[in-house]
Amino acid sequence: MPRPDKTIRKRLKSLELHLKEENPILVSAVNGFRKLSRIGYAMGLLDTSESYATQIPWWPLVSVLGTFSSGKSTFINQYLSYPLQDTGNQAVDDKFTVICYGGDKDVRTLPGLALDADPRFPFYQTSDELDKVESGQGRRIDAYLQLKTCHSENLKGRILIDSPGFDADEQRSATLRLTNHIIDLSDLVLVFFDARHPEPGAMSDTLAHLVGATKDRADSSKFLYILNQIDTTAREDNPEEVVGAWQRAMAREGLTAGRFYTIYDPEAAIPIENESLRRRFEWKRDQDLSEILSRIERVTVERAYRIVGALEKRARDIESYYVPQLRKLVGEWRRQVLVRDGVWLLLAGILAIGSRFLPPSVVTVVDSNLHTIFANPVLLTGAGVLLAVVASFMHFRLRRQAAARVIKKIQGQYSGEEAERLTRAFRRNTRAWRSVFEPDPAGWSGRSRRMLKQIVGDANRLVQTLNDRFTDPSGKRPGVEVVEEETNPPAISGEVIPREEPA
Repeated sequence: MPRPDKTIRKRLKSLELHLKEENPILVSAVNGFRKLSRIGYAMGLLDTSESYATQIPWWPLVSVLGTFSSGKSTFINQYLSYPLQDTGNQAVDDKFTVICYGGDKDVRTLPGLALDADPRFPFYQTSDELDKVESGQGRRIDAYLQLKTCHSENLKGRILIDSPGFDADEQRSATLRLTNHIIDLSDLVLVFFDARHPEPGAMSDTLAHLVGATKDRADSSKFLYILNQIDTTAREDNPEEVVGAWQRAMAREGLTAGRFYTIYDPEAAIPIENESLRRRFEWKRDQDLSEILSRIERVTVERAYRIVGALEKRARDIESYYVPQLRKLVGEWRRQVLVRDGVWLLLAGILAIGSRFLPPSVVTVVDSNLHTIFANPVLLTGAGVLLAVVASFMHFRLRRQAAARVIKKIQGQYSGEEAERLTRAFRRNTRAWRSVFEPDPAGWSGRSRRMLKQIVGDANRLVQTLNDRFTDPSGKRPGVEVVEEETNPPAISGEVIPREEPA
């Protein structure tokens, strides 16, 4: 099987060394991705400069999305206990900001290139993706991304992403693509809304994209929906109705279950003169904020399960999705080649038969030349070789034409990375030395099947290892790291703020 290039081997080795210190269990996952990549190389799904291991973030990742002026940056500053991000009522930043821990006490802001060239971070090789959206955008990577370091203890072991305010009608397609990218990569997604503008009209674009498009995802539990700056409703006659309107708007997009939170920043809060009302608001804020922070703390555990789950999913996808797709594409190419070969042979036969209708003088010359060829072994051999060369030339030319038609179809039917993978793998199946009658895609063999089965088995055993580390149903093993379970979410209701102060 083909091997990855030197750069990939070096990166995977570096990743293994880091994980041995941080989370040794995941070292086995790196080896699983390495085996899976070998199958990808053999089938043409991966280039040797790529690896499945570099296509996922290995650091716990929390992304913060939401509408303009919904308090995303204020929340991040409060979490970090440091005024890292600019805040304001207007859009203050139009870039995705990746925030990680820095040993230096000074904050450092690094360009997007720092993310684009480092496989340990999200947005690795994002410039290539931007070029697919619009040619030349990859050179403007610094206009979309930046990396900030902060000496905050809360950042150790995790990465935060602060996104630009979301307004789908005005967003460039590149920004939407990056938004979808970080949603896929994240272990936890905090979606912020502004309690000052909770009506559906003001947030319809966000609801359609961040709620309507995510409610049916298998990982929908990683989304937390937060109505921020709820303190501004304290002067309303019925503040619960503000929350109810927000939840009804979410339900119209199909989100009828999940966790909804109402919080505000105590340092920026408006004064609430009514003592009883103030205590109710503070109690609800502290409860919800505590749950949100608890989920952030748990992303390290969730990251381990996400990585092992990604390994198993990609292994199953090869056999259940890519192999059938390639069989279908190669089958279509085979039919086109055979049809074209048949048409060419039919035309040759028609031309041969048509010679009977040539003028007698021409037929006499042809018959005389044929007699000369058949009577001379050297000429007969030369004629056979020439005929074989012509037939071979026509066959391989028709193969290329048929392959070009199928590739054009792939480009039209698929997009982005999917189109690249299928195109590369399909080309491997149409190389000159491969017969059109090969039953299986290139690189797919009994050995590949056995290796995939082993990878899936190893992934399942890794899940069991993680379970043994974080759970102890019998309660008999000492030293087990206990992970708190999330409480059952309350029923959806406009009655979110309790009317009675707890004892």
